[in-house]
Amino acid sequence: MTLKQRLQQPEALLAPGVYDAFSALIAEQAGFEALYLSGASIAYTLLGRSDIGLTTSTEVANTLAHITDRVRLPVIVDADTGFGNALNTQRTVREFERAGAAMIQLEDQTFPKRCGHLDGKGVIPVAEMEGKLRAALDARRSSDTLILARTDAVAVEGFDAALERAERYLACGVDALFIEAVRTPEQMDIACQQFAQRIPMLANMVEGGKTPVQSAQALGQRGYKIVIFPGGTARAVAHTLQGYYASLHQHQTTLPWQAQMLDFDGLNAVLGTPELLAEGAKYE
Repeated sequence: MTLKQRLQQPEALLAPGVYDAFSALIAEQAGFEALYLSGASIAYTLLGRSDIGLTTSTEVANTLAHITDRVRLPVIVDADTGFGNALNTQRTVREFERAGAAMIQLEDQTFPKRCGHLDGKGVIPVAEMEGKLRAALDARRSSDTLILARTDAVAVEGFDAALERAERYLACGVDALFIEAVRTPEQMDIACQQFAQRIPMLANMVEGGKTPVQSAQALGQRGYKIVIFPGGTARAVAHTLQGYYASLHQHQTTLPWQAQMLDFDGLNAVLGTPELLAEGAKYE
């Protein structure tokens, strides 16, 4: 089933955040139907840096290619601002589509961008973003490669202005809308009342962010079609690693932590090592 077909179904689609092929594989094994490749989480894990626009389109494309080579689930990929102007955006779309993206998210922040839940954001003029979205739509080879338009205007120009921008972006012909960092459930309802009957809406759940965290089921009842928890994976991994490294440093061995980790065979089972070796044996 393509992502476009899945979005025709009534239930909201829950897509967990992933940042590499390893996290994507484990998410697939957990039973999810789609994945969200978080630009922020790539910055966290690949660079050890904050989400302030330091990653490049090539780094994201390479990460995406590794993921789509390993898992079969559709991947929604965070393309930030398109990494430049309309022509940069076209190159980004072509590159991400070749790497296997099912949906490409583009936002209207100034470049370099920053996390949607950090203060100090800026947004480009509406007309400039409309041009970038039209360029993105023209660049894709297949209409099954969906374009998601995100606006960060709530924090910069206010909620009403964000709704106006979303209306303009919808008119460009995009496949889904994402109004970032809405502040209240009431704002969520207003946005869904205006758009949800016409186009899939995405809700972004950031633990400790500006939007109240809710379940995918509750958000689906409000009218959202896609629900992402983009950075939760990296935050959970960071918390686990803090405990693991602290224990190893204190005890000088992993023995106290072994009940909370996979052993050698357990990890190889997750990775599919026996199956991979059997596959290789066919060619000997």
